[in-house]
Amino acid sequence: MQVKETVADGLKHEFLVSIAAAEIDAKVDARLVDLKDKVRINGFRPGKVPLAHLKKVYGRSVAAETVDQLIRDSNTQLFTERGLRLATEPKVTMPTETKEIEDILAGKSDLAYTVAIEVVPAIQLADFKSFHVEKPVAEVTEADIDEAIKRIGEQNRPYEAKGEGAKAAAGDRVTVAFKGTIDGVAFDGGTGEDIPLVIGSGAFIPGFEDQLIGIGEGETRTVKVTFPAEYGNATLAGKDAEFETTASKIEVAKDAVIDDEFAKTLGLESLDKLKDAMRERLTQEFAGATRQRVKRMLLDRLDEAHRFDPPPSLVEQEFELMWNSITSEMQSTGKSFADENTTEEAAREEYRKIADRRVRLGLVLSEIGDKNKITVTDDEVSRAVIDRARQMPGREKEVWDFYRNNPNALAQLRAPIYEDKVVDFILELANVTDKKVTREELYKDDDEKSAA
Repeated sequence: MQVKETVADGLKHEFLVSIAAAEIDAKVDARLVDLKDKVRINGFRPGKVPLAHLKKVYGRSVAAETVDQLIRDSNTQLFTERGLRLATEPKVTMPTETKEIEDILAGKSDLAYTVAIEVVPAIQLADFKSFHVEKPVAEVTEADIDEAIKRIGEQNRPYEAKGEGAKAAAGDRVTVAFKGTIDGVAFDGGTGEDIPLVIGSGAFIPGFEDQLIGIGEGETRTVKVTFPAEYGNATLAGKDAEFETTASKIEVAKDAVIDDEFAKTLGLESLDKLKDAMRERLTQEFAGATRQRVKRMLLDRLDEAHRFDPPPSLVEQEFELMWNSITSEMQSTGKSFADENTTEEAAREEYRKIADRRVRLGLVLSEIGDKNKITVTDDEVSRAVIDRARQMPGREKEVWDFYRNNPNALAQLRAPIYEDKVVDFILELANVTDKKVTREELYKDDDEKSAA
C-alpha cells in the first residue's frame, strides 16, 4: 500500500491510496483456495475443483469482496499509523470507468482510490483539581413540608352538592354528558357519560369549560369550540365542533381537612407518616435540583477551559437536529420568530453557538472518559431500561422489547449514564464546597428560565 496526502486543511484531510494489482490478485487467490473445500460444483469431487475454474465461476464476486475488505483494512492501517481520530465516517471515492474497474477486479491494474476524512482535534485537558465548584444545598423545612401537603390537599379537595337551583361557577365540579358533532356528523371520541369536570381546570378543549358557567342541574347547552391546530388527533385538529352538553350534578369544592383521616385517604397511617413521606420526597427533589445546578456549573467550567474548533461536520449535524426540531415545533404551534422576539437569522446564529458548545463538550467528556477508562456496563444500561419500563405500568414488556430491538435507543440511554459518570469523576478531583441556600434560591435559575 502506498499513501500520499493530497489535502491537509485544518481538521480535513484527504489521501490517495494505491494498492498493487499483485496484492489484490494474491488476496483473491487465497480466498478462492479457502472456498475450494467449501463449494460444491457438478462434475468435481469436494476439494478437487481447479483454482482456474473457481476463478472463472466466482472470481469477479470474490474480487469485489476482496477489494472492499482491502479498502477497509488499508484505511484502518492508515488512520492508526498516523494517529488520526475520525470525527465522521471516511468518504471513499473509487474509480468510475467501467474498463478500469474490470481491470482492477481482474488483477490487471493497481487500485487507486481517495479517502477524505475529518478528524477530532487534539484536546489538552484542563487540571480538574484547579476547578472550584460551589454546591447549593437546601434543607427541607417544616414550612416546605406544610406547603407541599397543602398542595396535595388542594388537588384532593372533597366536593359536595351545591344545592337545589344552584348554577355552576368557576372552580365547581360539574358532571356532564355530551355528544359532539362536526358539520352535524358525530365523530369518534366525541361522546361521554357521567364525566366529572372542574370548571377552569383546563382539562377539556379550550373554551369548553367557560361555556358551562351558569349551567344548572338538568340543563342542556350547545357548547361550540374549535379544536387546537396542534391537537393530537389530526382528523380533528383545527375543526369547529358542537357539543350537546347536559349537566347532571353540580358540586362545590370544600377545603380539605389535613389530618390523620386525610392521610389515610392517601394510603398512609397518619398525618405524621404523611409528613415523613413528604420530607423524604422533598429531600430527593432538592438533591436532584442540587445535582442539576452543580452539573450545569461544571459543564460551564469545562466549556470555559476547553476552547477549540470542533469538527465542522459534527457541529452542522447537531445544528440540523436542533433546527429541525425547533422549526417543526413552531409549525405545529403556529408560532413565528417574531413571537419569540427574534429573527430567523438571529435564531440560527444562537443555535449554531449552542451546537458548537454541545459538540465541544461531548468531545471533552469523551476524551476524559477514554483517558480514565470510564465505561458504562451492560448492567447499568439494563437498570436504566427497567426504570423506563416502570414508568409505564402495564407496558413493561413493550418497553423492554423496544430497547432490546433498537440499538440506537439503547445508545441514547447509555449516553447520559456515561456523561454522569464522567461528571462524578471530575467532581471527585475538583474543590467542591457546600453553600446553604433556601428552596427559592435553589430553584432560582430554573424559575428564571421558565419565566423567560
